[in-house]
Amino acid sequence: LEATLFGHEKGAFTGAIASAPGKFELAEGGTILLDEISEMPLGLQAKLLRVLERRLVRRVGSADEEPVDVQIIAATNADLYKSMETGIFRDDLFYRLSDNHIPLSPLRERTPDVEALARHFCAKLADEMGQEAPVLAPDAVDALRSLPWKGNVRELRIVVQRLVRATSSPFVTADDLKCVLQGFCLPDHD
Repeated sequence: LEATLFGHEKGAFTGAIASAPGKFELAEGGTILLDEISEMPLGLQAKLLRVLERRLVRRVGSADEEPVDVQIIAATNADLYKSMETGIFRDDLFYRLSDNHIPLSPLRERTPDVEALARHFCAKLADEMGQEAPVLAPDAVDALRSLPWKGNVRELRIVVQRLVRATSSPFVTADDLKCVLQGFCLPDHD
C-alpha cells in the first residue's frame, strides 16, 4: 500500500524492477480519494500525515522527497471517533483530514436519492455495455426505495448492474427486480 500511494524506486523490494510513481504523484494538481481510510495501518497513517502536513512524498527506497499538490478526499463507513478511542486510528490524522467533514447518512435513510442513483447507474452501465439504458418503471423505483441497502450505494450499483445485464427489455419492472434479487433470469418484455 505504501508503494502504491507513494511510489517506489527500482530495487526497493522484491519485484520492483523499475521505479514507479505512486498515486499521490499521479494525482498531481488533482484530487485523490482514500477510500476506507479507517483500514489503513497505523504506520502508514503516520506517513500519510507527514505527506499532508509537508506536501512532500518519499518513494519507497528513496532518500529524496518530491513536492506534491493534491486535494484529498477520505471516506470510511467506520466510526472514526471509536477508532481513535481504541487506538486504531491516529487522532492527529483525523483532525488533519476533518477540516471539511461531510457526514453522509446511509442510503436507507436517503430514499429520495435511490431513484436518481439507480437511473445514473442504469445509464452508465448500459453505455459501458454499448446498449440502451432500460427505463425504470415506477413500481421498480418504489421497490428499489423500499430495500434496506445495507451495502449502501455500492449495493445499489451492483443490483442495477445485474438488472442491466439481465435484460434486453427497454424497461425494468418490480417483478424484474425481484427476479434479479432472487437470482433468476429475467424474461424479455414485449
